[in-house]
Amino acid sequence: MTLSQAVLDELWDFSDPVGSETRLRTAAEAETDASTRAELATQVARALGLQERFSEAEAILSTTPVTSPEAAVRVALERGRLRSTAGDPGAAIGLFELAADAAAAADLTFLRVDALHMLAIADVNHAAEWTARALDVLEGTTDPRTLRWTVSLHNNAGWSHLDAGRVGDAVAEFEKARDAATRWGTPQQVQWAEEALAEARAAAG
Repeated sequence: MTLSQAVLDELWDFSDPVGSETRLRTAAEAETDASTRAELATQVARALGLQERFSEAEAILSTTPVTSPEAAVRVALERGRLRSTAGDPGAAIGLFELAADAAAAADLTFLRVDALHMLAIADVNHAAEWTARALDVLEGTTDPRTLRWTVSLHNNAGWSHLDAGRVGDAVAEFEKARDAATRWGTPQQVQWAEEALAEARAAAG
């Protein structure tokens, strides 16, 4: 059985990794399906990583049974995120590539885009290429929750352009992020997108 993203959305609050860890541990302990339990374990590790408890997170990932393609992808993905969060993006890149390739082989679109979006963050010199690849993957889906990735991809691209002084390109990306947030995002994402767009437009004069 595959862990649904809707369930994860209920368990996760990225502004509260401690509370998220508690909810994820409780869900994992109550789960009877081995594959779903393994996926939940990777999310416990992610919550620990956000708390900078890297050794504990790695210990969980090292002992998580790879009982499904989803679990295998998530283990690689969260190992990469740990290294990225710890300030070693170079070590994260290969793990994100592994996750992206494994997700593509198993036709796991949501996780594939997650891995590609992390590659765009970790592999700064090739961020545009990874973002373009992720957007290409999204062209083949109609699932609104998966299409929500479009918001993050355009938002991240917008900040990269703005940081580099490419204000016009930043405005264009933030407009796409705003439009995507309006279609598929959360109210919080809409607000963030509008704030980012306003900042870029102000920089453009």
